Amino acid sequence: MDVITTHINADFDCLGAMTAAARLYPGALISFPGSQEKGVRDFVERHPEYLPQLTRAKEIDLDSISRLIIVDCQDAARIGRFAEILDRPGLEIHIYDHHPVTAESITPGGGVITSCGSASTLLTALLMERGITLTPEEATMITLGIHEDTGRLLFVSTTQEDYRAAGWLLGQGARLSIVSEALTPELNKSQMGLLRQLLTTLRSTSINGIVISIAHASCDHYIGDIASLVHLMRDMQNLDALFVVVSMEDNVYIVARSRVPEVNAGEIMKRFQGGGHASAASASIHDRSLQQVLERLDEYLRFSVSSNVLASDLMSTSVKTVPDTVDIAEARELLTRYNCNAMPVMSGDRMIGIISRKIVEKALYHDLGQSPVTDFMHTEYLQAAPDTPLADIQEYMVEGNRRFVPVFDGGRLAGAVTRTDLLRHIYGGRKGQSESLYDVEALKLPTRSRSVLGLMVKRLDDQRRLLLRNLGEVGDELGLPVYAVGGFVRDLLLGIDNLDIDVTVDGDGIFFAEHFAERHNCRVRSHKKFGTAVLIFPDGSKVDVASTRLEYYESPGALPTVERASLRHDLYRRDFTINTLALCINKERFGRLTDHFGGQQDIQEETVRVLHNLSFVEDPTRVFRAIRFEQRLGFRIAPHTEKLIRSAVRMHLLDKLGGERLFSELVQILREKEPTAAIRRLSVLGLLPVIHPALKLVPATERVLREAGQVMAWFRLLYLDDPCEQWQVYFMAMFDGLKGDEFSDACRRLSVPGRFADQLHSQRSLAYKTLAAIKRRLKHASDVRNSELYAWFSIFSLEMLLYLASRASNEQVRRFVSLYLTKLRDVAPLLDGNDLLNLGFQPGPDLGRVKERLLRARLDGEVDSREDEQVLALSLIR
Repeated sequence: MDVITTHINADFDCLGAMTAAARLYPGALISFPGSQEKGVRDFVERHPEYLPQLTRAKEIDLDSISRLIIVDCQDAARIGRFAEILDRPGLEIHIYDHHPVTAESITPGGGVITSCGSASTLLTALLMERGITLTPEEATMITLGIHEDTGRLLFVSTTQEDYRAAGWLLGQGARLSIVSEALTPELNKSQMGLLRQLLTTLRSTSINGIVISIAHASCDHYIGDIASLVHLMRDMQNLDALFVVVSMEDNVYIVARSRVPEVNAGEIMKRFQGGGHASAASASIHDRSLQQVLERLDEYLRFSVSSNVLASDLMSTSVKTVPDTVDIAEARELLTRYNCNAMPVMSGDRMIGIISRKIVEKALYHDLGQSPVTDFMHTEYLQAAPDTPLADIQEYMVEGNRRFVPVFDGGRLAGAVTRTDLLRHIYGGRKGQSESLYDVEALKLPTRSRSVLGLMVKRLDDQRRLLLRNLGEVGDELGLPVYAVGGFVRDLLLGIDNLDIDVTVDGDGIFFAEHFAERHNCRVRSHKKFGTAVLIFPDGSKVDVASTRLEYYESPGALPTVERASLRHDLYRRDFTINTLALCINKERFGRLTDHFGGQQDIQEETVRVLHNLSFVEDPTRVFRAIRFEQRLGFRIAPHTEKLIRSAVRMHLLDKLGGERLFSELVQILREKEPTAAIRRLSVLGLLPVIHPALKLVPATERVLREAGQVMAWFRLLYLDDPCEQWQVYFMAMFDGLKGDEFSDACRRLSVPGRFADQLHSQRSLAYKTLAAIKRRLKHASDVRNSELYAWFSIFSLEMLLYLASRASNEQVRRFVSLYLTKLRDVAPLLDGNDLLNLGFQPGPDLGRVKERLLRARLDGEVDSREDEQVLALSLIR
């Protein structure tokens, strides 16, 4: 007799693997050796139709078993009463497992033991190989096993074989809706209480640069299915490695989940006499208290978590250098410009020393600014290679109190590891951020790196994920690190749809873009001066590509000077911390998020924060962008950042802005969905007088802005085909309180293009006159003809007409505008010019007057057909 079994406390992979094994061993009995996880029990109760026929273990005569098939397990201590017959002569044992073999493993006589994401996967491979077809129920059950043990194919232990098996099962009729339902369990009251405890105690620590999260709780009674809570916590908090420790009754249970290869959950749980694989494992401890287990876990983690990091993994590749021809004063300028504490000194292509900020400042204190930099540079230093281990670099820095290690590849300076790089790696989580930072100090913030692959799968469609992978593959071919950066990454974390993908290449961005365009049938437009390019795809979509670069400003408000630099410096030049996130899209680190400046925490805290105190000095337009992001995202400008804005206004830094740059930022604000709140913030922060001294947010202007919001909301509901430049409506509303000459001055200050400015000014005057004319007309009679409305409104652009409706205090006027836009605007006579010529009219002014008369007649309902218009036209022949 053949019997198929698995381990005690069976999960879905056990059930899926047994289902698959049943097709390989026809007629075999299928039996759980003991308990099952709560999720499995609930599924068995709800969906018995998906299960193979099960036999209770106690009902099986052990002496009758001739072949024992064990799936997802090799440990005799975990197969219940079936362990009693393992040593019986003549018993054939087949094992199908994806866990590594240990000294305690059962010795099989057949089966398959290989590394993959789940036991269900390796058995599916055998089904595929033998051409065995499945029912949809069987395919669903096996798919459930694969999805559970691979974290829905997202665990780092997931292999190509897992994807291949899942795809084949889908073709066999697997029902993903059932899989999703089973893997998203409902929590009972006890589980909810336990989850609250765990979330309260959740803490994160960094070991060798890897962020590990640990939570613990105590219960006076047993609560089943802790694994489901761990999955839920991991997904809620988007954690890379999570260890949950729970004391229940007389035992302490540990459940571990890992998404990163540096943390092998199975190996760590083995130290607690538990089991599992690299991504998911657990253990049960009988002779230790909760506190003792937590202390032992911390010890094991620090011993087990290793990153195998080399110099090439840490180093910055775009190293800024000091030529040996400069003096100490010039060296200080370079150190300040590039925000560095130390820089290599170069004689041509050869590095001859290191100059530090500390030495430069001391030399200047002694009035040695004119001395050559070579007189004071360090000439004794560690020369690392790309494969130098992190431990060697760390020892050199700590023992020698050094902050800079150059990395050489074939005698060429290839990069550098700084003390900041080392600290970021060791202390990956952000502890806090001071805002009184500028220069190199801001670069000392700890980096937080984590995987957001799950978010990408959840929030990006297949087309965009494929595009990112294609971009990363080209980077791999060229040996270039490639990152998605800026607003795309920020909005990914916020769950906001953003189709604009910006890519930064740590290397030559134009070379990368040209290579990508050749491979993927798209055009490229390059801007060599800035090291940027735009990829233009056949459907019209675009991707902006840039080389990593830094910017420095010769004077406040000036346009930046651009130079090539490292990724960190590239991110440091950006406006706010929330826009400094970089998402690696190279294959090996796909979905890995790098956060040098605390952007994730500021997103979580809904805060807009600059990177350093001179941010608004360098680029005053950031003031307007701060307000725009604050209002668009529903965030709040950080108190210190707001203080810096007020200082910039007080110092008149924004007065130095060119009109075009100021106008561009204002237009961007007015294009937001609800710009009125942003205009209020401009007023509160004293920014309106920067645009024009007379510009104020008085109650009358507030009313027009408020009405403009209602008018725009109404207009959007019309779903008209006409494009509307919303910013123009709000622009006119915002400047409503200015007199005519003041409005013209404001347009000049903003460098509004001359012809457009004249058009705005003339239509503004006409709008006031029209509103006055309507008011006078309504005093005499409320019965206004359609032709009168047409005459009033047809002279205006759509945007000016909506502004007119916003400014009108009479509701009747708005009804008139509504009627014109929805019914009258597109009315035209049925007879055209040729028709009138055929009727005997001569070309000239009279022909125009007749056409106007026909239009009025049609607007006012005097004619209904071509014949009516012909009769009217003939009556007008003189």
